[in-house]
Amino acid sequence: MEKPWLKSYEPQVPPEVEIPQRSLHSNLEEAARQFPAGTALIYMNRKITYANLDALVSKFAAALAQLGVRKGDRVALYLPNCPQYIIAYYAALKAGAIVVPCNSLYVARELEHQLNDSGAETIVVLSSFYKTIKSVREHTPLKHVIVTNIKEYFPPLLRALFTVAKEKKDGHRVDISQDADTFWFRDLLASAPSRPPKVEVAPSDTACLLYTGGTTGVPKGAELTHANLMANVAQTRAWVYDMVQGKEVILAAIPLFHSYGMTTCMNLAMYTAGALILVPNPRDLKDVLHNIVRHKPTLYPGVPTMYVAINNHANVAKYDLSSLRACISGAAGLPQEVQTRFQELTGARLVEGYGLTEASPVTHVNPVYAGSRIGAIGLPYPSTEAKVVDLISGEALPVGEPGELAIRGPQVMKGYWNKPEETAAVLRDDWLYTGDIAKMDEDGYFQIVDRKKDMIIAGGFNIYPREVEEVLYQHPKILEAVVAGIPDAYRGETVKAYVVLREGETATEQEVIEFCRARLARYKVPRTVEFRQSLPKSMVGKILRRLLIEEEKGKTAG
Repeated sequence: MEKPWLKSYEPQVPPEVEIPQRSLHSNLEEAARQFPAGTALIYMNRKITYANLDALVSKFAAALAQLGVRKGDRVALYLPNCPQYIIAYYAALKAGAIVVPCNSLYVARELEHQLNDSGAETIVVLSSFYKTIKSVREHTPLKHVIVTNIKEYFPPLLRALFTVAKEKKDGHRVDISQDADTFWFRDLLASAPSRPPKVEVAPSDTACLLYTGGTTGVPKGAELTHANLMANVAQTRAWVYDMVQGKEVILAAIPLFHSYGMTTCMNLAMYTAGALILVPNPRDLKDVLHNIVRHKPTLYPGVPTMYVAINNHANVAKYDLSSLRACISGAAGLPQEVQTRFQELTGARLVEGYGLTEASPVTHVNPVYAGSRIGAIGLPYPSTEAKVVDLISGEALPVGEPGELAIRGPQVMKGYWNKPEETAAVLRDDWLYTGDIAKMDEDGYFQIVDRKKDMIIAGGFNIYPREVEEVLYQHPKILEAVVAGIPDAYRGETVKAYVVLREGETATEQEVIEFCRARLARYKVPRTVEFRQSLPKSMVGKILRRLLIEEEKGKTAG
């Protein structure tokens, strides 16, 4: 097919990438071979070298094998960003297992579903989350539970300050002595042999089951192979073409259980032998800024709310953020005001990208250094095809016409785990149908008009929330905003805006409506505005529009 986007590529970016035909965990092994003394992880100011990390991964893979983990078994991870996550992730792959990352905010019901659906028999869990595992364990296939304390890889002084009293108060201190087939992470590492049994892993083998957010129903496990994940990290490396092997420092504030953090932080760091700064709590802005100042990251993948937080920090001018070179924003639309302000503050390039769990996840990004288009998700990655199709006929649409975005490339998943019907609904002739409404311009730049399911239909007009939100973010008093369609007896649906004001600001509903009225067609203007102290967000920082819609439905039902 024609690829009009290639003419808009930066000259250094190739149209196709060569994907290494090897297992994903071999990236870590290769980094340790080439840069044994290089820094692999930075956690609470402690540094772990590649040689050390590779040795820990080998020992933990051996420990898993001793527990009976075999090729194809599922190993769940219920952890925040910490060294144990990295060790367990690559060790499970080395043992031939399939990793099942679990959202660290999951409650018992959500976790139970994921464990049952994946069939995971082994889980690595943070001690403060252990209570949740105990509550669901007997209703799941779990055979082995491995518990780890957040302080295990703290530097010595911080570990000493993390007293027993504080551990107990924050729920980190637990007693597992009476629980069968339950082990301490550190004990398994200490007793394991230095090398695991050799397991042959092919690129086509499944590496990871990543569960989608569940906004359209019960979460489904996207089955991503070693080849899928290797492809996406190779594509990312080609796109950020000036990365230097063994020299980059990547800030991982976005959770690693999220596909975006997994690829653009963790897997990219291992692929480029870079240093990975681990931030356990992405909302801890003080920790994020401290790590930037002290450890000088060059790359900072994130979501818009992370950049908004830095932009609006009261003392941001006191922090030296000049080490940042490239930041790719994903998971939600990047408002122009946010992009412009962040670039002015840091001198870094901040560009919008796009992806979805089913594509490992990145499919489109704006050129990093030249040609970025405001409001666009950018150009398809190297070795990636994209088209816009009619929602009814499925026929490809001409330039400028909105329709459903479909994607084909080596990063697209094998399918949904044990769900052939759902797989067939989104994977057709190797094309992944995203459910997003997009259009492409003559230069090959794609723009997401909105999610098909989020589109508001008011009085017969199609209204895309993203367009209204872009206008709200231009208001000088507004810090954050989201728009949703709520039931309306006359129009079917009507537009409601949820707004968080900047600190110290006041505004009226009418003021916001008038601001929108001057910038939007009448039918797109919010009819109501609700001011809030905060907006509901996922662990990644993505604003959860669906929770607000459910809240409105609850009011109507009541």
